[in-house]
Amino acid sequence: MTSLPQNLGAPTAPSFENALIVEGGAMRGIFSTGVLDRFLEARFNPFDLLLGVSSGAANLAAYLARMPKRNFKIYTDYSLRPEFISLKRFVCGGHLMDLDWLWDKTIAEIRLDLQTIFATDKLFLIGLTDVATGEAIYKQTDGDRLEEVLKASSAMPIVYRTFPSIDGRPTVDGGISDPLPVAAAMQRGARKIMVVRSRPKHYKKREMLSNAVLLWKLKPYPALRRAVAGRVRKYNEALGLMRTPPPGVSILEICPPDDFRSARFGRNMGILVDGYEQGRSMAELAMRSWAHAMD
Repeated sequence: MTSLPQNLGAPTAPSFENALIVEGGAMRGIFSTGVLDRFLEARFNPFDLLLGVSSGAANLAAYLARMPKRNFKIYTDYSLRPEFISLKRFVCGGHLMDLDWLWDKTIAEIRLDLQTIFATDKLFLIGLTDVATGEAIYKQTDGDRLEEVLKASSAMPIVYRTFPSIDGRPTVDGGISDPLPVAAAMQRGARKIMVVRSRPKHYKKREMLSNAVLLWKLKPYPALRRAVAGRVRKYNEALGLMRTPPPGVSILEICPPDDFRSARFGRNMGILVDGYEQGRSMAELAMRSWAHAMD
């Protein structure tokens, strides 16, 4: 068994025993959208703590808002529009993914039901990365600030060219510092955890050429650069913790099937719809497995 990481400390009070964690992954988040939409239809929400990073946090927000198909529309409509992803704009010095346009447009047309989200006593945490320190931040917010924090959690460095300011500190994508925040959930008392992934179960992160390019681009930000350099190790360590949790902790891992085809910047409508339906199908297994574990 893997020991609980020493930096966790004692669980904070109150304790949140049942946790749901949703991984990010940009357009690969279509899978967790399908999972969570099926949960909504089944009125399945046994969780005390919900923790997401990047697109995973945005999908959790729609789940807590009880808005099925809202984020499906974002993936299969808004995200496919040229105003959102533009290689030409990126080459000319702009954003590859224009989160400002996406957030303004969706807030105007299909805004999250903020009142419903914050009417619950569940703890919703959004993972961010602090640019100045490279450390993970787990942000509990309110209705006035939720949307800006969600945008910050999705702000992939370079792809989105600015660092959103949260509480006066520049931040970026939470997946940089803690892509699978299982240890963070344990620190808050979670002992039964469901993790909804955006990669098939056999996937292990490895160094890519794109990582070297990102490190070169981030030379002016040494702490963030160190976080990027360590993310392969952190990701694979989190996988190890998930699969060999400490005594008293059980973890249910819900992954896309091996034939899941959605890519980080993928824009093929058929592939996105297939990924959504795969998520819905896996949700059935997830609900049965969770109920069995409660027996």
